[in-house]
Amino acid sequence: MKNLIHLGATIMALSIPTLANSTKANTAGRVIEFKSGAEGFDTRTFFYEGLNEVVAFDAQFTPALARQSIEHLRKFTQKPISWLVITHPNPDKFNGASVFKKEGAKIIGSTSTAQATPEVHAYKEYFFVEMAKMFKKGEYPQPVAYDQTFTKEMDLVLQGGERIKLQELAKPGISSTQTVAYIKSAKALMVGDLIHHKAHAWLEGGIVNKKATPTIDGWISDVEELATNFPKDTKVYGGRGVTANLSIASKDQIEYLKKAQALVQKELKSLGTKAKDFTGPNSAALYKSLAEKFQSAFPEYELPYMIEYGAYGLVQYELAKLK
Repeated sequence: MKNLIHLGATIMALSIPTLANSTKANTAGRVIEFKSGAEGFDTRTFFYEGLNEVVAFDAQFTPALARQSIEHLRKFTQKPISWLVITHPNPDKFNGASVFKKEGAKIIGSTSTAQATPEVHAYKEYFFVEMAKMFKKGEYPQPVAYDQTFTKEMDLVLQGGERIKLQELAKPGISSTQTVAYIKSAKALMVGDLIHHKAHAWLEGGIVNKKATPTIDGWISDVEELATNFPKDTKVYGGRGVTANLSIASKDQIEYLKKAQALVQKELKSLGTKAKDFTGPNSAALYKSLAEKFQSAFPEYELPYMIEYGAYGLVQYELAKLK
């Protein structure tokens, strides 16, 4: 994980808010998008505007960015935020939750996500404070309690009678557990970071027993589950990248993950005994070179820094297999 220490100096872009599915002001049934800059890992927060209320999906990496996302929302609607759905236990999804709670939103996630959050928080707080030096002690955002949890699936029923289906997928994906939210009336599927269409993925894996634990096979299985269970023309709203139809986004994501694993395996094999340097103090240059190879393989994809800083989990997993 030492390759991530220089992250703080790299992530410094301004927030770039955008609007998805734009319609007339105060129109129910639309999705409003806020996208942070690189200082928030280019994370997208989505807001679904219902008849009488708003449901938010994922809370941004810091309270400051969470506030910016809500300020952006208020350009389009003044309806109250009733719920914040956490799609999976990563800090760019739950660190800003306290801001939404102050707005009156109830925090909801799967039971597995709620159970995983404390361990992920401790792991990430140590890294960002002690190693990356991006926060001083006592300044790192603290998680808040979930107001409601569910097991496997539930229907979130809004005041106007609209329903949002929350479903925990069968396998670990980008993290140890993954929830998606399906809004049938809007033909919208909120998938967190499970799908990064036309953007590089964060290949760290879930934090399990204080260790990054990637599961590419499980991730692919989850995407296949989506492709099987939801209409092909459903719009996929991923935590990064661009919005696309499920039929396209799922196929591309599976291809990306298979190729990503093959690229890492090929790189380690080509380095031979020097591959162990990925875990050494001078690993940054190796990860930068790996990111360049990913960019060559996927020239139309954005956010190559995701490989440079997030692929350590997959690299270490593949290194262990070589021993």
